[in-house]
Amino acid sequence: MNALTDYIRTQRKSSKKLLMTHVVFGYPSIEKSLEIMHLLLDGGVELLEVQFPFSDPVADGPLITSACHQALSQKPTLQNCIDELQTLSRQYPDSRILLMSYLNPLLQFGFERLAEQGNGIISGIIIPDLPVEHDSLLAPLADSSITPIWLLTPDTPDTRLDQVVRKADGMIYCVSRKGVTGQQSNGMSGLDGYLARVSAATDLPLGVGFGIQSADDIRSLPEVADIAIIGSGLLNAYNNGGLDKLRNLLTELKNA
Repeated sequence: MNALTDYIRTQRKSSKKLLMTHVVFGYPSIEKSLEIMHLLLDGGVELLEVQFPFSDPVADGPLITSACHQALSQKPTLQNCIDELQTLSRQYPDSRILLMSYLNPLLQFGFERLAEQGNGIISGIIIPDLPVEHDSLLAPLADSSITPIWLLTPDTPDTRLDQVVRKADGMIYCVSRKGVTGQQSNGMSGLDGYLARVSAATDLPLGVGFGIQSADDIRSLPEVADIAIIGSGLLNAYNNGGLDKLRNLLTELKNA
């Protein structure tokens, strides 16, 4: 079994749903983003998704896009990001770190280099603008700990869904609705049929993201969902109340 899958399955034995939280590396500064990561990991987050910023994050809404642009003003490098994640992975061995970014900065860094530098540190990678047909670009990651994580949406047709799950490992990222991150939603209702269709096609753990803002959203997720993924909700809490408000929201989410 894939190491990430095994970790998620093991954690699920003692937790109703796992929490995957999203942080933009370098926002509002590199130092502050690391403080946020420490807060989340200290709070018991099982999966930490760290986004390396890109100037045109097409899957992200205004909130995360603005955070990416401000982060880029800090002149972060992917090497610096991986070095910081290495420190975190040693300090928090009971959690797992996922890297999220777009294809352009990853190609510039090089997947061979990423496989070498990130092995044993990064458990998974999410690249929203990489179609599954071009997964051969990720071949250098095959012998590393870094598992490509593919996205599905409610509109993904069955033929496409089958194509994705054949390539998938680790977990499946189930986008809850059309659109970009951070948009207001009507809660997590209406996902049962969609997630049932995905779970019928794969036995991999399912993470649900896009639109989760509150503890109530987590409670309303179908039972088949293994992981609640939250990004913009946490970022909005931080922007409106700093670490204290972020900590309070995290407590509510964990209690859910």
